[in-house]
Amino acid sequence: MTENPTIFGKIINGDIPCKKVYEDDDVLAFDDINPVAQVHFLIIPKKFIPTLADVVAGDAALLGKMLGLVPVLAAEQGLTGGFRTAINTGKLGGQEVYHLHIHVFGNRPGGEPLRAIAGKI
Repeated sequence: MTENPTIFGKIINGDIPCKKVYEDDDVLAFDDINPVAQVHFLIIPKKFIPTLADVVAGDAALLGKMLGLVPVLAAEQGLTGGFRTAINTGKLGGQEVYHLHIHVFGNRPGGEPLRAIAGKI
């Protein structure tokens, strides 16, 4: 496996703590440390893939698994009225940590619609 020099690599290895939402052999999901909504978590592959642009055909099942977890974990976190996903890719795409990750965020019922906080997203 390729060495992962990012903060997410340290989280995967247990060197930095996180508030886990989900974990299995391939994927880790945890709360974002700078949430922009009531619920904001990340889903990352344990395999080091720097950006979405670095995905290869052999990663299709892994990405499918990650995307399949989005609605399941969103519902478990109380996002029953809807949610938003984002994958920032590269510097101009706003990516800050160069380890592929899916942002999942939203507000619980009774919270303001994401449209109201669009400037933060």
